[in-house]
Amino acid sequence: MNFTKMEGCGNDYVYVDCTKNSLSNPKEIAIKVSDRHFGIGSDGLILIKSSDKADFFMAMYNSDGSQAQMCGNGIRCVGKYVYDKGLTDKKQITVDTLAGVKYLDLNVKDGKVVSVRVNMGSPILEAEKIPVCAKGKSPVVAEPILVDGREYKMTCVSMGNPHAVVYVDSTEDLPIETIGPLFEKHEKFPEKTNTEFVQVIDRRNLKMRVWERGAGETLACGTGACATLVASVLNGLCEDEATIKLLGGNLKISWDRENDLIFMEGPATTVFEGTIEIDW
Repeated sequence: MNFTKMEGCGNDYVYVDCTKNSLSNPKEIAIKVSDRHFGIGSDGLILIKSSDKADFFMAMYNSDGSQAQMCGNGIRCVGKYVYDKGLTDKKQITVDTLAGVKYLDLNVKDGKVVSVRVNMGSPILEAEKIPVCAKGKSPVVAEPILVDGREYKMTCVSMGNPHAVVYVDSTEDLPIETIGPLFEKHEKFPEKTNTEFVQVIDRRNLKMRVWERGAGETLACGTGACATLVASVLNGLCEDEATIKLLGGNLKISWDRENDLIFMEGPATTVFEGTIEIDW
């Protein structure tokens, strides 16, 4: 199986062109290739397929084999992959996902994509659609949640996948390996959740660490950065545009409130290419 390893802000995936060939067991393959000791090493597997609704379809699998609806960092790399590989010559493309069709603007230099701006669509704030079991009415803003004997205030947003955003004094001192799984599998989240732990620097800069469902802590999460911007605006903590500082780099996120659209801009990088012996 030919593959390309790519990363966006350190959020790395193994990419496979499935526009002509298909994978019969993507969940098992995702687990195998994601292993950082016995596989290629990644946060998951992303398959690029043909689509009758858009230019391409992105199918994403976490490192544990579970399928995810959407990945902001991953979709930027899809844009780079299809342009750099000559699957398209367009600098504005559409990519269908389980979270709907996304619109990408490709920033090309010297014939290669260096960064991508993505129209991520509208944030979902209705509790039952996120989904989250909330006490009050939607949106779920600063609602108390008890985790490991401590009360946090969560703000819940879906960007096609569920996110719970909580604020901390410092992201550096965070015991994320302990509390991340407790948030992910908390009874309030019937489909589990991604959790963003956010430190407010100022109204245009936020620091974030993320525990992703099915993957654990990753260096970045594009949909999580979008959810963080939305949650922070709803809590009155930042402007409609801010830089989200992740362990793997920075993402520029903006919320067009008039049209209720979220835009994400960030890098996309090819790490290496190769072939792995695997049963298609």
